[in-house]
Amino acid sequence: MNAGTTRARRTACTALALALPLAALAACGGGSGTGASAEQGSGTGTITVWAHQGQASEAAALQSAVKTFNSSQKKVKVKLTLIPDTDYTKTITATEASRLPDVMEFDGPTMANFVYNKKLAPIDSYVSARTLSNATPAIKAEGRFEGKQYGLGMYDSGLGIYGNKKLLDAAGIKYPTGPSDNWTATEFTAAVKKLAAGDSDGKSLDLQESGGFANEWGTYGFAPVVWSAGGSLLKNGKAEGALDTPAVVSALKTFQSWKKYVDPNTDGNAFAKGRVALSWVGHWMYPAYGKALGKDLVVLPLPDFGNGPKTGQGSWAWGIGADTKNGKAAGAFLDSLLNDTNVTAMTTANGAPPGTRTALAKSTLYKQGGPLQLYADQLAKACGDTNIDKSCVAVTRPVTAGYPTVTAKFSQALSDVYGGADPKSALNKAARAIDQDFSDNDGYKLQ
Repeated sequence: MNAGTTRARRTACTALALALPLAALAACGGGSGTGASAEQGSGTGTITVWAHQGQASEAAALQSAVKTFNSSQKKVKVKLTLIPDTDYTKTITATEASRLPDVMEFDGPTMANFVYNKKLAPIDSYVSARTLSNATPAIKAEGRFEGKQYGLGMYDSGLGIYGNKKLLDAAGIKYPTGPSDNWTATEFTAAVKKLAAGDSDGKSLDLQESGGFANEWGTYGFAPVVWSAGGSLLKNGKAEGALDTPAVVSALKTFQSWKKYVDPNTDGNAFAKGRVALSWVGHWMYPAYGKALGKDLVVLPLPDFGNGPKTGQGSWAWGIGADTKNGKAAGAFLDSLLNDTNVTAMTTANGAPPGTRTALAKSTLYKQGGPLQLYADQLAKACGDTNIDKSCVAVTRPVTAGYPTVTAKFSQALSDVYGGADPKSALNKAARAIDQDFSDNDGYKLQ
């Protein structure tokens, strides 16, 4: 990498650090672009584990899983360190590979960059075949890079439209009954307008805009508009011709047209208090919305812009440090951590979709007939990050070491469009910037 390239990369990283809480600094390691493999070791002794310190219930579930593992056998002892989630990704980024733990949690979209910077090793040889086969297709897709599995998650995520049945019925709005019966973008827009026309303040939709869109929520929440329009954030390592197609431009014009009907939701209660009838958000709002609306809550798929409805997916995942000297022991712990008992305890704590097939099928919320079955149905139709056609629904954000640049440039373009910018110009600018960064970094290819 020449000096000019290094300078460009550092400049981009400074911007990312300010703009991306989720993936801050993830593209800013030294990065020779070569992968790494862990040593198998004896399969005995003490291993170190790092995890993000999420909500108290999640931390308790993880601590319980570690305690159970330690007491269930005498060969391996796990030493767990919890790091505040706001500092977690920065901590991994700033730590030399040789000083990273044997097992570490990471935010899904940062995985490829950590592989690129030689901080993660493939787990295929260390976790059991059963653990791998029981992971859901979407979980496996997010943790797979260059043909190898680097991560598996205890839980996943998903997007949908929450609707207030009482308000929808009062306005005479027909709404979807399931994932195969979705609104088209035109039908959704018409519903938003009709609901707004009968509302005292003319607002009918919540897009969780209070924190803005020039951040990971912008990408996670609204890349599905791009995918549903037949576009992509990145295709064959390039954004131009994928992100800025006429169909994507048209879709973002539609997105832009919703702004006048959107409640800014500065108090976070626009939907729960009945100020709007529709909320575009993820599974994590179900507890609050379910409590507020009860039987009036309906869960609907995102609208179809032509290539079928799409949703984001992915969350925190687990992998093995590239410099571990005890991959066998690390794999044994991951087998235990990712069993249904621990996965169920964790997803009971945080309400997320379970990351294993068997736990998902038994989940009170996500099983067939459960209130959040839609999310499980969507995750069962996983696209990965490349084969985004009409037959699949859950799309993985681009699995590339350059992801922080992709998300920074796309989310800024989305924010600009929402603020009134011309969609074609904004998308063209984002695509050029992404492609320039990838060119500067030789496509972020592993050597």
